[in-house]
Amino acid sequence: MFRQILLPILFILFLAAPAHSRNPHVINFRWPNLYPESFTWDSKSDHFVVGSLRQRLLISVSDAGVVSALISDDSLPSNASFLGISLDPRLHRLLAVVHSPPFSGLVAYQLPTFRRLFLTPLNGLLPSDTVANDVAVDYLGNAYVTDSANDVIFKVAEHGEATILSRSKAFKSHPVDDSVPYHNCGLNGIVYNPKGYLLVTQSNTGKLFKVDVDDGTARRVILNKDLTAADGIAVRSDGVVLVVSPQKLYFIKSDDSWSEGVVFDETSLEEERQASAVAVGSENRVYALYGHVNEGIMGNAEREEFSIVEVESEEERKEEKVWIFILIGLGFAYFLFWRFQMRQLVTNMNKKAA
Repeated sequence: MFRQILLPILFILFLAAPAHSRNPHVINFRWPNLYPESFTWDSKSDHFVVGSLRQRLLISVSDAGVVSALISDDSLPSNASFLGISLDPRLHRLLAVVHSPPFSGLVAYQLPTFRRLFLTPLNGLLPSDTVANDVAVDYLGNAYVTDSANDVIFKVAEHGEATILSRSKAFKSHPVDDSVPYHNCGLNGIVYNPKGYLLVTQSNTGKLFKVDVDDGTARRVILNKDLTAADGIAVRSDGVVLVVSPQKLYFIKSDDSWSEGVVFDETSLEEERQASAVAVGSENRVYALYGHVNEGIMGNAEREEFSIVEVESEEERKEEKVWIFILIGLGFAYFLFWRFQMRQLVTNMNKKAA
């Protein structure tokens, strides 16, 4: 009988074991002068896809740091950079933003052959210079690209036809501090929500915007704090939005489809390594990319080691510990209840025997 009660208690305690007792996952990888600005997780192949500021190159990086070249597109301009990267799982495509001043565009490659499907220029859609930055894709194959120089969002249809989706006045409605080094960088990271809208970061104001994919209307998401120097953005499967800056990784949630949101945690990053992107990997783990991008932009240095580092929320870990104690308490209460029942049973049997 004791064995029968002990097994459920041990099972409860097993479930209560800290899921994050392990150390954060760190992937150090090497590639000469890669200087990656963006990356994404390919769940089908179990590796990260990583771009380069200095080379016309996209590489894969495994959980163990094994690196291999995926795409080397010599038809692009020699000084081309791969910026934002997004996977289109329905149409089996890899989409990447290409920047080679004054050219900005979006390129699409078929998976798994990596045959190029199209290269769409975006700089001709505006009279001023365009700095295409990040890309997201919806379930119909439409891609959405941010322009950091003009605070514009482009829409690129499945076969490469480009239009302007949004140049909302909301993007220009907040003051910019001209003294910060990123004051010229406007709209930046972008993700698609299946409910029919985009979430877009703005670096020079620290704001987050919700943009309708049908008509391009935009409104600021009301947050409890600004996202200083906001760059890349990603979404976990539980709906938590992650925004990275060189200094911090912000954890944000919303209960009303992003009319408002709450920054419930912010984890400090190693500023000197210049994180620029965030991605959600296997088991819903959150990773930041340390690509030393400022050093790469300057062009007067060389480096061959970079890192992809798991980042955890301290607030979420505290919540997990609370649940651990609750489960342990339930197990102990179950044990006491069992002892009480056993005593009652023995008492009743003694009465009958008497």
